[in-house]
Amino acid sequence: MNSKYEIIIYWSHEDNAYIAEIPELPGAMADGASDQEAFRHAEIVIQEWIETAQNMGRSIPEPRGKLMYV
Repeated sequence: MNSKYEIIIYWSHEDNAYIAEIPELPGAMADGASDQEAFRHAEIVIQEWIETAQNMGRSIPEPRGKLMYV
């Protein structure tokens, strides 16, 4: 899968893992032992998030790419 949603990856000392957040999809997060693994897991979460939203008849946000903070 090649999604266009922004994925933010960082190390969490608390979880002892890399965390991948997808800010445009509420509640969408993944983790992994490496940043690459967290990214792969995030791609799966994105696909599952979209499938679940479709099955529930909910709207799916358009990917905006990099978020701009003011």
